[in-house]
Amino acid sequence: MACENCKFRAHYDKKPTSALGRFWRWHINFCPGWKAYFTSLPKEEQAKLRDKYNFKKYTD
Repeated sequence: MACENCKFRAHYDKKPTSALGRFWRWHINFCPGWKAYFTSLPKEEQAKLRDKYNFKKYTD
């Protein structure tokens, strides 16, 4: 999926405090593509991403 290989996400992973990194992190709070990608993952992978990105939305 596009979110898995997103250049903005990769930029966040390298420099999370950069403007582009902060924009990407803010964007995933409401992005329908991220929601579809995130909810399609197994629960274990979702948990890893929640921890990595401090992401609490789309929880069961």
